[in-house]
This record gives sequence, C-alpha cells and structure tokens, in this order.
Amino acid sequence: MGEGQAVENIKWGPLSLPPALGYPAFRAFWLGSLASVSGFQILRFAQFWLIFQLTGSPLNLGYVGLANGLPAIFLNLFGGLAADRMDQRRLIMVAQTVTASLIFLLATITLMDLVKVWHLLAISFLAGGVEAFDQPARRSLFPHLIDRRVMASAVALNSALWPFNRIVAPAVAGIIIAIAGTASAFYVAGAGFLVMVAVTYSLRVPRITRTASRGAAHDLMEGLRYIGGNSIFTFIIAMTFFNSFFGGAYIALMPMFALEILEVGATGQGLLMGVSGLGSLITSVWLASRGGERPMRMLIIGGGIMSGVSVVAFGVTSEFIGYFWLAMVIMFTIGVFNTMFQTSSQTALQLMVPDEIRGRVMGFYGMTYNIRPLGGMQAGALANIGALGAPFAVAIGGVAVIIFALGAPVFSRNVRHLDTLLTESISSAETETPRQQASASSADN
Repeated sequence: MGEGQAVENIKWGPLSLPPALGYPAFRAFWLGSLASVSGFQILRFAQFWLIFQLTGSPLNLGYVGLANGLPAIFLNLFGGLAADRMDQRRLIMVAQTVTASLIFLLATITLMDLVKVWHLLAISFLAGGVEAFDQPARRSLFPHLIDRRVMASAVALNSALWPFNRIVAPAVAGIIIAIAGTASAFYVAGAGFLVMVAVTYSLRVPRITRTASRGAAHDLMEGLRYIGGNSIFTFIIAMTFFNSFFGGAYIALMPMFALEILEVGATGQGLLMGVSGLGSLITSVWLASRGGERPMRMLIIGGGIMSGVSVVAFGVTSEFIGYFWLAMVIMFTIGVFNTMFQTSSQTALQLMVPDEIRGRVMGFYGMTYNIRPLGGMQAGALANIGALGAPFAVAIGGVAVIIFALGAPVFSRNVRHLDTLLTESISSAETETPRQQASASSADN
C-alpha cells in the first residue's frame, strides 16, 4: 500500500508540511485533485449563474443540483464495482476526460448563444453519472500512493480540497464571468479536469492484485454482504448516512433561516455558509498535519455527537434568540465537528478495507453524501407540518444524529474497540512491506 515509495521530508520555511505530502506520487495526485475540484466548483457557480440568467427562477437552481445528484446516488455502487475490476488510473482519466468534454460542449454553445435550460440540466445529469465512477476510483487509488501510517493525513488533505474551494472558487468564477463572460468560466473549469487527466497519466502506481469477477450481480452482492457482515463498516456508513440525510438537512433550509428567521438576507447566508467552510478547512488542515496515531473512535463518535449537538443548537438558538453572531459561531462549530467525523470515518474505512473490495465499499460510502439533497427535502416537508417550522425540523435532524452516535457503541463491541482493531490492521499491513516493495519496483504505468 505504497510502503515501497520514496518519502521526502518536505519543509516550508520553519514548518513541516503534512506527512502525506512527503510521498511524491500522492503529492502529484493531490495537486491534480485540487485543479479538478476547483474546476468542479467553478462549473457549479457558472451553471447556477447561467440558469438564473436564463429563467430568473430559484426553482431551476434546485433542478440543476438534483440533476447532478440523482445519477450519482444510483450509479455509485456500479462505479465502485468498476474501480475494483478496472485499472483505477485509466478509469479516472476516462471519467475526467468525458466530464471535460461535456463542459467544453457547454462552454461552446454558451459562447455561441445557443444554450438552453435543458442543455444545462442534461449536462449536469451526465456529469453526475460520470462522477459516480470517478469518485470511487479516486478513493481506491490514493491509498496505494502512501504508507498506511499517514492515511489520516492523506484523507484530511483530500477533504480540505472542498471547503477551500467553496471559499475561493466562487470568487474566482465571479471574477472570470465579470471580465470574460460565462463561457470563459466553463472553459477554465474544463481545463481543471484536464490537468487531473495529465497528472493521473504520469502516476506510477504499484501493481494491484485483483480477484476474478464472477459477474456484476454477484460482485455487487459480495460487496454489500461484506459491509453488512462487518459491524464497524455498517456503523460508519450508517452514521455517515445519518450525518448527511438528517444532520446536513439544514443546508437546504438556509434561505429560510437567512430571510425569515435571522433576517440577514443573502449576504448573511453567504457569511454563515462561509464560516462553516472555514471551520471545515481549519479542521482538515489540523488533521492533515498530524500523524496517523490518534484516538479514532473518539473522533468518529465524539465528532458525530458534537455535530448533532451543534445542529440542534443552531436550530433552537435561531428560533428563540435570533442573534446572527451566535449563529455564526455555531455554524463554525458545525464545520469543525462535521469534518472531524467525516475525515476520521473515511480514514478508518480505508485502513480496514481489503484492496480487492475497496472500490465497492467506497462506492457505497459515497452514496451517503449524494443523498444529502433528499435529506433537505424531508426537512422541508417536516418544516411544513403545522407550526413546526424550519428551526425545529433542523433540530430534530440533529437529535437523530446524536441518538445514533450514542447508541452504536452500546450495542456493538467492535465499535467500542475500534482503535484496537485499527492498530491491528496497520500492524498486519506492515508485515507485507517486503512484498509491496517488490510490487512497487515493477510499477504499473
């Protein structure tokens, strides 16, 4: 799992960079991912901007997100299966090339003033389907570029890409649109995906042994049985589902909080979401800079509980106190604890899952993030019941997260001994170092 690769002790001024960046292959992969995620965020900003220009309807903004999310929900398992059965490098390259081609098509018809609403929806739908194959392949590939002992650092660095770009990319996209037009923003977004293609092509990855396929249906069921038969995996994936579906439902209701409850308008909503992204980014950088030795069980369960508590506090204090700066502080803590939970959860999965089934587990794990828009729909429906309202609908979601996080350790012995299991997993992998060094020396290009 990358143990045979050269490790560089990189320093930047008086500071040491995160341990995972000491692996040249992972460093290249991460920089390529930075370009790709930046392209994605610029794409989303330009899509929302353009569809609102074309229609003037807020409802159509939701349709773009739904068009992108639905295929990802249904195809993630198949994307994970493909990641287990195919060369992950080539799968990423194909997925990124197809997405870039779709974006360049959108850019061209926008430049020619031919773009219609259905073009935006169709391209969002197709790009979402391609993403369902790209993400499991990425999550399956990068563990082969590092040593297991820096897995937590690598996962945190990958997680940091998203809050960083939620803060920076919209500003960049806005400047590009103001200076050169929406089509130019699309072209820049597509270029980001092509950078990832070039970086992935240059990677030297240790040869990965794959088990023989016994048919798509059998292989899919094998992955689901593996997850269902492992209480740690079941807990982490179920907890991630609760965190996304219930704990993340507040995102869809943020306009109601900004306009009707806190009365701070669109600018206030942007600040609330921005400070949450800042909390997420700071936590990701902190986790990335630390080594792999940390009490993972405490970070997963504690992060999950405190994430739920923060969501409850946001809903309740917004209703009864309505103080904007208090809401800002709570949104910051939501970003902190959400990232603490998510990063530690994925680290635990990556450390424990066997290579031959990694793609299917990561594909199923990825579904829990894509289901977040449906969580927003259930919160919206709950908010419309009688006089319940958005604050209590959000608070109920936070309570659901807390109950699940507290209950799992009570009923599962393996969850209570998660740190011991992770230590054993790392130790058993280290005994395979000589074999993996031999594999690395005959790299699969």
